[in-house]
Amino acid sequence: MVISALADTLVRRVESVGDTISETFFEPVVRLGVTGLARSGKTVFITSLVANLLDRGRMPGLVAAQEGRIEAAYLQPQPDDTVPRFDYESHLADLTGPAPHWPDSTRAVSELRLSLRVRPAGLLAGLQGPRTVHLDIVDYPGEWLLDLALLDKSYADWAQDVLARIGGRPGAAEFLSLVRETDPGAAHDEPRARALAASFTSYLTKARKQGYSDCTPGRFLLPGDLAGSPVLTFAPLPPDGPAPRRSLRREMERRFEAYKAQVVKPFFRDHFARIDRQVVLIDALGAIHKGPQAVEDMRRAMGEILSAFRPGRNAWLSQLLLGKRVEKILFAATKADHLHHLQHARLTAIMEALTRAARDRASFAGAETSALAIAALRATTEEMRAHAGAELPCVRGTLLNADGSRGKQAAFYPGELPVDPAHLLGPARDGAERWLDAEFEAMSFAPAELTLKPGNGPPHIRLDRAAQFLFGDRL
Repeated sequence: MVISALADTLVRRVESVGDTISETFFEPVVRLGVTGLARSGKTVFITSLVANLLDRGRMPGLVAAQEGRIEAAYLQPQPDDTVPRFDYESHLADLTGPAPHWPDSTRAVSELRLSLRVRPAGLLAGLQGPRTVHLDIVDYPGEWLLDLALLDKSYADWAQDVLARIGGRPGAAEFLSLVRETDPGAAHDEPRARALAASFTSYLTKARKQGYSDCTPGRFLLPGDLAGSPVLTFAPLPPDGPAPRRSLRREMERRFEAYKAQVVKPFFRDHFARIDRQVVLIDALGAIHKGPQAVEDMRRAMGEILSAFRPGRNAWLSQLLLGKRVEKILFAATKADHLHHLQHARLTAIMEALTRAARDRASFAGAETSALAIAALRATTEEMRAHAGAELPCVRGTLLNADGSRGKQAAFYPGELPVDPAHLLGPARDGAERWLDAEFEAMSFAPAELTLKPGNGPPHIRLDRAAQFLFGDRL
């Protein structure tokens, strides 16, 4: 086992060295990871980004586009033959067709290669011809993100943490009742193990709907071909008390370790460890609407997600010796179009405060970080409406019905975000159940019907600035 692991590591290092030399001297490749938690808009982000790089009329914030140095952009087959292609064309048709609707959420890893032919800038402009830069965009299911933090945890630590965290949540009552009825030291019984796993999965499903972010293990929610296998048939049990061999808790521990070794580690090794630029999408407005506990849960989740990356400068020699590291990480609050632009600065400030600890840790390791409020696809327009003698900054759009169909047009005022993010993060850290001095509403909007002029991609908010931060320096 050890020899096999060492051989596998050596082979991957040799492949990495070959890729690095090829990228450095011939056609540079930027691997952009797009991650985020459920309903953060990963699919829409990728679709709109690619569409706006193919037709760059709305990308003045991307310097190479603004200077007219991108001569061409075109899609190519992705380099990883075993990874499904991101279905860009179908997703774009969903968003821009005669009856636009949001595409399905990410359920598996997918990839797309966009190649850009770029003229050099500065002193090299007259000495070199255009070169090709490949942008490999890799999409990850949000439900799998937090699994990476499990690599540093034992079963006892994970179980104790989960049981303590979910103790007061209504959706966990049924599972916790089953745990209390179970003797972890009793002989392993497969029907009991399956019942515990099923009940825990039911809780995770409820928690995700209630806006909680800590829904691990992620494959319990998106099992794929692992459904029903022992590697997904475990649950947290109290770590105290005796646990003899062949007891229920010992078997749960064994399966937890198998999950880490056979599911999480290959995912990290094959995908995450190869990323050099990263965007983490966050539905901060949705968490604020859910309340203080959802905000604190999201803040904790962002820290755990970042701990899985290896941030730092991606110098050529360090790639050869140590493997790739994440150079830049963007934390992006999505759905900024649900707010009037007068509140965008406040949303960005909240985003910066939410991710402060995570960004500080990345910056200390040498990575460049930033936070932005964006909308990859703008679904609303802005207007001011008179109310009680004052002018309220509102947004107008087509409401999304509960069944996903398009509803009526409506103007919406979500409430006023605080100038000081501490007014949100303070109650969140203190475990408050609701906001004391304000209420924040969140609406679901359908995509707007679009008529795009030639050369223009879909309308957005700050997608060009996000692109400039993430890979503009490589163009």
